[in-house]
Amino acid sequence: MNDSIETLLKQHQLRRTPMRLEVLRILMEGGNEAIAHPELERRLPNADRITLYRTLKAFEEKGLVHQVVDSGNAAKYALCRDHCTEHQHHDDHAHFHCQDCGKTVCLDTVSTSTFQVPTGFKVSQTHLVLEGTCSNCG
Repeated sequence: MNDSIETLLKQHQLRRTPMRLEVLRILMEGGNEAIAHPELERRLPNADRITLYRTLKAFEEKGLVHQVVDSGNAAKYALCRDHCTEHQHHDDHAHFHCQDCGKTVCLDTVSTSTFQVPTGFKVSQTHLVLEGTCSNCG
């Protein structure tokens, strides 16, 4: 897994730092689950809060992660699956938020790119969060 983490950092032109390696490891282990900043802090007890924030911001700016805002307005982070770049994210998919356990996952097969808006409107981002009960809680 370390090889793929280091490859991701190189592909996105990010320096290799202990914090970046650890955050990527956690996000990769989570699969398609989005993870909140406080949860990352809990999993990285020796991490500096500001360094963690800057790491997530750098990952987002470089197209390595995307931010998911769930129904409780909690910002969570998930790895980008498509070929996102620092110039454009291609994370036009829905997310599912379990109302029981709080888990939020990417639904890569549910696209949000099919919405039509009135003439003259330009969509720059879409956030589609489906809510309910996940398979573990249901």
